[in-house]
Amino acid sequence: MAEAIPIRGPRADRARRVADVLRQQIHAGAYPDGLPPDSDLSAEFTVSRNTIREALGILKHEGLIDRGPKVGTHVAQRKYDHRIDSLLGLKETFKHIGEVRNEVRAAMPVVAPPAVAARLRLQPGEQAVFIERLRYLGDLPLSLDLTYLAPDIGTRILDHPLETNDLFALIEQVSGHRLGEASLALEAIPADVHSAATLQVPDGASLLMLERLTSLDDGRPVDLEYIRMRGDRITMRGHLIRSKP
Repeated sequence: MAEAIPIRGPRADRARRVADVLRQQIHAGAYPDGLPPDSDLSAEFTVSRNTIREALGILKHEGLIDRGPKVGTHVAQRKYDHRIDSLLGLKETFKHIGEVRNEVRAAMPVVAPPAVAARLRLQPGEQAVFIERLRYLGDLPLSLDLTYLAPDIGTRILDHPLETNDLFALIEQVSGHRLGEASLALEAIPADVHSAATLQVPDGASLLMLERLTSLDDGRPVDLEYIRMRGDRITMRGHLIRSKP
């Protein structure tokens, strides 16, 4: 086997590369009993102990690990995987982890903003149904969801309990159609004061903003969502296939 070549470059760059690998391993469930000693990590990554300390400092700043004398380095919290290659509601996504419940903050017909009406193929001035939910996994607030629904489907959904149901399941139930596909955009945004207080994160903390337009299997768009998710507790994952030229 060829001799390992140490990572070169400034220590900050080397530390970042080590932190990226360790972060992935932590998310994959490694180190249930704590991370190895700094000396072992130094040998594993072929870098100095100072580089390892700097890498672990990055992860500690992210809130991912705890470090202390005599207690070593332990995982402070793990993130929950959220698939972006499957059209699933939050309750379906985390059914193997725990119970998802919803605090319904608003549920009412509203005049659809022009941009929303256009995306849902509504006439200007036509009503949509607006639903805002704070979504918990156990006692942990995970996401703040703002949803606009096509009026014929949304008004029937309002007759159902929203505290314990995914909207996706209710859409299929009341429409008699399966969901077909969704277009989405995902970006990182800082938490505004209101969102930070609602999701119990510091002001300016990184949130994942998911904008998703979902259609029925006949191609009709019926659900437009703006979802703020806690970036410190959710990792978006998917399986991608390279398209043929």
